[in-house]
Amino acid sequence: MRITKFGHACVRIEHDGAVVVVDPGVFTQPEALDGATAVLITHEHPDHYSPALLEGNDAPVYTIGAVAAQIEKGAPAVHERTTVVGPGESFDAGLPVTAVNEKHAVIHPDMPHFDNSGYLITAGDQTLFHPGDALDGPGRPVDVLFLPVSAPWARSSELIDFARDTGASRTVAIHDRIYSDAGANVFDTQAGALIPAERGYVRLADGADL
Repeated sequence: MRITKFGHACVRIEHDGAVVVVDPGVFTQPEALDGATAVLITHEHPDHYSPALLEGNDAPVYTIGAVAAQIEKGAPAVHERTTVVGPGESFDAGLPVTAVNEKHAVIHPDMPHFDNSGYLITAGDQTLFHPGDALDGPGRPVDVLFLPVSAPWARSSELIDFARDTGASRTVAIHDRIYSDAGANVFDTQAGALIPAERGYVRLADGADL
């Protein structure tokens, strides 16, 4: 299995000929989708969903109803290859995937409470969890957690506790474009000290592999 970080919240997972890309958004390099066999979108915010990137390839898209509605309006050709999935639904995206959870973390009580799906992805004997913009757990043990590490809807203590509670063997930082380098270093120091060392917290540079 090969995991590559591509800009902010986007990860690319390659295993046994399948190439699954999660959350290619406005901060994502176009090459993230080269050869993609499927794309998963957690929610409609532009840092996770870019219609222009989806239009640049022909991979099937799996996502929630709110995103499918945005695709229908903004990228109708992509809508023809879009499948709507719901909480608890398992599907074949080249790799086995299960959609889990339903809501984005609360940004502010006066703002809409957006829909959001996390995805459990199985690659061989490894299970990976991308939560999108939420701190709702996967409900089962996982080997790799993609951990949001900066967001206007979360404190660093909440993010670290989410990683601890999930208990993944590896914790990979995502959702990090809005931090300065100095801010990222502060969080990484905290995470390195507070997430058990055996769980392997790591921040990958854009385009770097795990």
